[in-house]
Amino acid sequence: MPNTRSNFKESFKNKRDKIWAKRSKRVRLHRSFKRSYREDYERPLEVPGLLHHAMTTFRIIFKNWKIFLPLILSIVGANILLVGLMNEDAYVQLQDTIEESSEDLQTGNVGNVAKAGLLLVSTVTTGGLTQGMTEVQQVFAIILFLVTWLVTIYIVRHRLAGHKIKMRDGLYNALTPLVSTLAVLFIVLVQLIPIFIVIITYSVAVATEFLNTPFYAFLFFIFAALLVLLSAYLLSNTFLALVAVTAPGLYPMAAVHTASDLIAGRRIKLIIRMVYLLLLLAVVWVIVMLPLILLDLWLKSMWDWLEGIPFVSLELLIMTVFSTVYFATYSYLFYRRMLDYDD
Repeated sequence: MPNTRSNFKESFKNKRDKIWAKRSKRVRLHRSFKRSYREDYERPLEVPGLLHHAMTTFRIIFKNWKIFLPLILSIVGANILLVGLMNEDAYVQLQDTIEESSEDLQTGNVGNVAKAGLLLVSTVTTGGLTQGMTEVQQVFAIILFLVTWLVTIYIVRHRLAGHKIKMRDGLYNALTPLVSTLAVLFIVLVQLIPIFIVIITYSVAVATEFLNTPFYAFLFFIFAALLVLLSAYLLSNTFLALVAVTAPGLYPMAAVHTASDLIAGRRIKLIIRMVYLLLLLAVVWVIVMLPLILLDLWLKSMWDWLEGIPFVSLELLIMTVFSTVYFATYSYLFYRRMLDYDD
């Protein structure tokens, strides 16, 4: 009996020492109620500028267009079969609403440009791409997004390493960490709970006219801002984990811990990169989609038999898939540079 007890104590101490050694190697900032000084938590990160990062992402995609173009076309085709295009009636209804609300848009080229811009903004902001989707279609849309994300990161990782691969190699080999990615996405849903609380409480506050009193509205604003900041703080870590978990053999929690170590003291840099990415994609959408919508309006005004053909819906779907590929490439490049800098 004494030997059994001593063996248990010894094994317990060994296990505790291993766990402590593993945790002591991690970057742990702000882990107490003591004041944190800037020099204690500031971590340098020398990476290329925002414009250089964006142009490098474009360069990688266009340089490997023989791989990415079949990927984009395959995902677009799968989306058409499994999810479907945006309903053309919804697009026509938006177009009729704009024409009825402002007659000035029908006069001259400037009016056509304004009309095309309003159609683009209205289609995107009103959820035109996801309008009328059933639960099964939403599940397929999420799966296709994950496939695009994983395959894109797989292709970029191997191309940066100098490996010669094809698009089919990504489809066959990149989906291995799919279950691990779903586990990290579950963590994302948990971290989104504060934002869900804000949405629910805002709906209740509007229904009960709670926000009509300025003092109560101010209190709700503070409450909502704190919860949104909490979610943003947590999600910045888990977002990098979605990139890290694509590495072969990396478990979900190990990916979360790796991302936590990388992002510690660098969250502002990541947020700036993501805001710049959103602005850049918005500009790209305007540059690409406005001429296409103008062309669609002109062709359909010339030939009535083109009214039922969903040109704009197909263009929006292609741009959405391309944006997903660009987003995944952009994110992986930033993650890779963080790893290389720490190494």
